[in-house]
Amino acid sequence: MSNKSKERLIYLLLLMIKSFGRMFYRFKVSWIGAIPRDPWENLRLVIFLNHTSLFEPLFAGWVPNHFLKRVAKKGVVPIADKTMRRPLVGRFFALVARKVITISRRRDSTWYRFVSRLGSDSLVFILPEGRMKRANGFDAAGKPMRVRGGVADLLRAIPGGRMLIAYSGGLHHVQIPSQKLPRLFKTLQMRIESIDISQYTRHIMQNSDIEDFKKAVIRDLEYRKSLYC
Repeated sequence: MSNKSKERLIYLLLLMIKSFGRMFYRFKVSWIGAIPRDPWENLRLVIFLNHTSLFEPLFAGWVPNHFLKRVAKKGVVPIADKTMRRPLVGRFFALVARKVITISRRRDSTWYRFVSRLGSDSLVFILPEGRMKRANGFDAAGKPMRVRGGVADLLRAIPGGRMLIAYSGGLHHVQIPSQKLPRLFKTLQMRIESIDISQYTRHIMQNSDIEDFKKAVIRDLEYRKSLYC
C-alpha cells in the first residue's frame, strides 16, 4: 500500500469514528486558560490524561476534520505490545495514525526506538500513565495510576510548537476494561489546555535541577491531572 493510500485509509477510519461518536454520544468539552487564535495550529504533542478505556478514540467526535487529516499524515502513536497482539483491537489501533509504533511497558529499546523515529513535523500522541484504570481505580496489577517519565523524554525531543493536554473525565460509564461492548448515549467530558512547549520546558527547568527534570514533569502533570480531570 502506498503512503497516500494509507493516509486516505487512516483518514477514512478516523472520520468513521468521528461520525459514530457524534451519532451516539454527547460531548462536554471546555478550555482551560487562554485559547490560541487557532488551537490546532503548530501542534506537536497531545497528552491524554486519565486513561480509562480503549474506547477513548471516541473523543475524535469532537475534533475538526483538518486535525484528523493531519493525524493521518503526521500522527505518531506508541501502542503497548499487549494491545497490538489482540487480533481485532490490534488491527484497529494500527490504523489510528500515520505511524503506530509498538512498545513494551518498560523503559527499554522499544521506547528509545519510538523517540528516535520522531520527525521534525511529527504530531505525537501519548497516554503517559501507560496503563488503563480499572473499575477499582487501580491498574491491572492493583497499583495506583500515575504519570510515567516517558513524557519528559518527548518534551526534550520536541524543541518547539504547542502541546494539548486533554484531561478526560473518564469513560468507565461507557466501557470498563474487559467489558465487550460500550454503552451508548452517554456524555463524554474533557477539558483541554494549550501550552507552548518551549515555555513549559523552560518553566520546569527554572524550577528544578536539570537532573530532576523528569521528576518535575511527572509532579506537574500529576498535579494538573488531580486539578482538571
